[in-house]
Amino acid sequence: MTQRADHAAVPGKQMLSEQVYLRLRDAIMRGDFAPGDALKPQELAKAQGVSLAVVREALVRVVGEGLADRLPNRGFAVPAHSDRRWQEIAEARRAVEPVVLRLSIERGDLDWEARVRAAHHRLARTPPYLPDEGTHYSSAWAEAHRVFHRTLLDGCGNPVLLETFDRMWTASELARRWSARRAPDRDGVAEHRRLEAAALARDADTAADVLARHLTLTAAALAEPTPADPER
Repeated sequence: MTQRADHAAVPGKQMLSEQVYLRLRDAIMRGDFAPGDALKPQELAKAQGVSLAVVREALVRVVGEGLADRLPNRGFAVPAHSDRRWQEIAEARRAVEPVVLRLSIERGDLDWEARVRAAHHRLARTPPYLPDEGTHYSSAWAEAHRVFHRTLLDGCGNPVLLETFDRMWTASELARRWSARRAPDRDGVAEHRRLEAAALARDADTAADVLARHLTLTAAALAEPTPADPER
C-alpha cells in the first residue's frame, strides 16, 4: 500500500512543480518582475502556497532558459535589460539566421511557400497585446511570431540549424519583449511584411538584409537608454 501511495504521489508532485514553473515563467514574460528584480524563494513559495523545494526547482528551470540568473550568495534575480548576453545572442542570431534564410529560400518548395504565407497571415491577424495577459504581452502573438520566423527558416531542411535557431529563440525571447516595450513606435508589422515578401519573391539578398536589420533593431532598443524606461 505504501509503495502504491508513493508512486501516486510522484505524478502529483511533478504536476505541481510544472504548474509553479509555468506561472513563474509567465510572470517574468508578462513583466510582473522588472529587469534586475530579485526572485525570492520564500516570498514566491508563500504567494503560491507551495514548498520552498518546489519553488527552487521552478527557479532552476527558468535559470536554464535564460529567464533568470542565479547569483552567488544572493539567490535568484531577473536579468537586467542591459546585460551583455542580449547583445551576444543578437550577434549570434545575425550571424546564423540570415545564412539559414538564404538556404531556406534556395531549397524551399511550394509547400514551404504556402506555410510561410499562412504563418505570416496568422501573425498579422493576431493581436500583439491582450489586457488580461498584461499591457505588453500576448502569448498567442508570441507563438505566432515564433512560428513565422521558424517557418521562414525551415525550408533549409537542416535540423541541426533549426535546433540552433530554437535554442537562440528561447534565450532571446525575454529580451525581445523588453525591447518592444522600450521602442513602442517601431513598425514590426511592416518589418514582418517585408520579410515575407522578400522570401516569397525568392530574393535572398533582400530577405537576409531585412532579417539582419530586424534583429539589430531589437538589440538596439535594449542597448540605448530611454528617458522614461517602462520597466513594468
